[in-house]
Amino acid sequence: MRDILLLLPDFLLIVVGFLVCRHTALNRPVWESMEKLVYHLLFPVLLFTSIVRNPLSPGEAASLALGGVVTVTLGMGLAFALKRWPGVDPMLHASGAQTAFRFNSYVALAMAERLGGAAGVAQMAVLVAVCVPLCNAGAVLPLARHGGHHLGRELMRNPLILSTLGGLAANLLGLQFPDAVGTTLQRIGQAALPLGLMAVGAGLQLGGLAAAPKLAAALLTIRHALLPAFAMAFGVWLGLPQLQLTVLVAFAAMPTASSAYVLAVRMGGNGPFVAGLVTVSTVLGMFLLPAWIALRFALVSG
Repeated sequence: MRDILLLLPDFLLIVVGFLVCRHTALNRPVWESMEKLVYHLLFPVLLFTSIVRNPLSPGEAASLALGGVVTVTLGMGLAFALKRWPGVDPMLHASGAQTAFRFNSYVALAMAERLGGAAGVAQMAVLVAVCVPLCNAGAVLPLARHGGHHLGRELMRNPLILSTLGGLAANLLGLQFPDAVGTTLQRIGQAALPLGLMAVGAGLQLGGLAAAPKLAAALLTIRHALLPAFAMAFGVWLGLPQLQLTVLVAFAAMPTASSAYVLAVRMGGNGPFVAGLVTVSTVLGMFLLPAWIALRFALVSG
């Protein structure tokens, strides 16, 4: 279970953000500005550079991409279906539904490198490229509907969607940046993870999940149990090569995206509820992600 250490720093950064916001002069007004910086600049640059720097082979990765898209689509369907539960608060559902199918792309790429080196990163980049636009569209949909936003307008100006599509286009066109530009973009993107996770901690209210504990449990069950199990079975059915199968299972077992909190706040959702979901998902991911990978090797040898 050494891979637990991969997620421990993420959880500790959330704790640091929580403590700094509540026990120093760097209080909520500071972090509200930080959330805007992360959402509109740092996370988009991270996604763009991650995709541009990893070579894509669409033909060879078609089955893997299909596995990712179907897995995410299933997560979206299950999450949206929870809205029909009796007593579910529409705002809480619109805010938190995204956590059931979104994933932490930074952790995904780091885990892929551990699992398969450069080849693993390239495979995970395919999933990031095809699934981030889908995930962000699914995240924006309920928030736009509930908040009275125009869905098409929100999708067209969503910085995470735009940066992912831009990165995919640049990758396929073979765009190369001068060293100074590439290094600058990489360093900007590297700031996204620590500041984004600290922003989650700064917005955390420990009682956030108490507003809808059953809804929270259902969303986390989809994210950490149903999707990994489905991805493993679907990947075997597709006949994926061993590395691709491992990457798909790891992708499906990822903790939810830390930017889910930032998106919810920016679109008028319930930030504390989403922050609680992100925190618990990160903790669960520390233990369940390596467990799912171990189960994949135990059940599917090779």
